[in-house]
Amino acid sequence: MPAIKLNAEWSNLMQQYKADHQDPRNQRCHSIGIPLILASLPIGATVIGLPIAVPLFTVGWGFQFVGHYFEGKKPSFTEDRRQLLVGALWWAQKQGLKVVETKTPA
Repeated sequence: MPAIKLNAEWSNLMQQYKADHQDPRNQRCHSIGIPLILASLPIGATVIGLPIAVPLFTVGWGFQFVGHYFEGKKPSFTEDRRQLLVGALWWAQKQGLKVVETKTPA
């Protein structure tokens, strides 16, 4: 499987995301919530799938917010909406996607 290479800006966003998600309970909640949210999007794109997508989306976000309760921090996307994509990338990396981060100057 090919790797996704992040430029310095997106590598920095990934590092911020990881720093905001240190608590193992939060990570477990996100490992459940993110795939539920992601699955709801294509399912909800059809009228037939909408009754399935709404609970997936809602429960997924519930897991996200419970995780942040454990973490004691607000969700990363409240500061930068790009973190919504970074969260999906973080989950994909946890599932085995190779993500190469660019070293950022100190």
